[in-house]
Amino acid sequence: MATQNTAVAPSEERTVSFQRSLYDPGYVNAMSHFYRGEMGRIMVWRQRLDVTTNWAITSTTAIITIAFSTREVPHIIFFFNLAIVWVLLWIESRRYRFYDAFRARVRMLEAHFLVPMVMENRELLQGEWKKLVCEDLILPCFKISKLEAVGRRLKRNYVFIFILILMAWLTKIFLHASAPINDFVSFYHALRIGHIPSWLVALIFTGTFISVIAITIYVSKRSSGEISEFGTHRSLWRI
Repeated sequence: MATQNTAVAPSEERTVSFQRSLYDPGYVNAMSHFYRGEMGRIMVWRQRLDVTTNWAITSTTAIITIAFSTREVPHIIFFFNLAIVWVLLWIESRRYRFYDAFRARVRMLEAHFLVPMVMENRELLQGEWKKLVCEDLILPCFKISKLEAVGRRLKRNYVFIFILILMAWLTKIFLHASAPINDFVSFYHALRIGHIPSWLVALIFTGTFISVIAITIYVSKRSSGEISEFGTHRSLWRI
């Protein structure tokens, strides 16, 4: 009597192995701890972002208070305010790149591991996401450029801080000018402080305003951002 060939086809072997790996308690437990660890990591970096933002707000509030406390304080003090905020923005954008790099791993796990588990749909587990996660664990890399990181932090927080500084700067010039300001020429002369010429103050003022608006608009158009403003089936969350 001829023996039957009981060999399992390669596709069936992959299916059995796939089902076993998806619901294997050890695998699920390891991935759960991995997800929890990555969540803790991005929360630490998220808190560091809040710290630099708080520094920028605190320093701006203090300088505005000092500037309007007495007439003798020159309006050039806002130049140092701009310098401080630019430095803090650069530090925060660097921190944001780390936050975004680790956040990408969390999103990968949520999209390719948690969603199929919740939906109980193995067909959603497609692509080489496991390989990509492992490669990123071995050789971590940033997912966005420095300019995009600066633009995202400008869009979320710092553009409002810069606008507040520029508005306070203008108010200080008009309130505490040595001579009445009646036209553009008198306003231009009021920008002069000691040996600092008016054109230099005007250049710093307009350059900051234009660069902040330009970077914010440029990054907003070329980047999808952290999260969708109007997600799919958003209305379902109202139930």
